Amino acid sequence: MNICYNAVDRHVDEGRGNVDALIYDSVYTGEQIRYTYKDLKLHVGKFASILKERFRVQRGDRVLIYMPMVPQAAFAMLACSRIGAIHSVVFGGFAAAELANRIDDC
Repeated sequence: MNICYNAVDRHVDEGRGNVDALIYDSVYTGEQIRYTYKDLKLHVGKFASILKERFRVQRGDRVLIYMPMVPQAAFAMLACSRIGAIHSVVFGGFAAAELANRIDDC
């Protein structure tokens, strides 16, 4: 069973598509964005399509995600799971040595 299906699609299929799935609350911008399960499914699907079509990512490939803590980082992780690609996440605040270790592990 695909983890992305269990985290997203299943909720839409069971009629909870309009329920909030992800709430982004930025302390820096004061912005709050709510994503329903339907929204999440749409964004994850688009991201997965881009990974597959533009970057030819396929099941078993390794993907390094270097993004700040924004909703698109969650979309990227779920898109990798949908495809079956292995992903590793790093954030800009990591020290150079830790960043190198994570890239090597990926």
